[in-house]
Amino acid sequence: MGDAALIGESLRLMGIGMGIVFCFLLLLVALLRLTSWLVLRLGQPDPGPAVTLATAQKDADVPGDIVAAIAAAVARHRSRRSRRG
Repeated sequence: MGDAALIGESLRLMGIGMGIVFCFLLLLVALLRLTSWLVLRLGQPDPGPAVTLATAQKDADVPGDIVAAIAAAVARHRSRRSRRG
């Protein structure tokens, strides 16, 4: 086998290998996009109605100072959590 034949065969094998890798990567990207779409579509629960201090006081028979303390604790927890992430 001559040098030209060896170079031609190596280029052919290189093309086949690169084609297989390219097809695999395209398949991987498609599967990741499908998985992402499914998680976004099925993974998020519907957010309920927003509970504010005023609606919590109207709907519950809990004294206002307790509701205010709970609201302050939730606000502090959310502010600490947002600083960490």
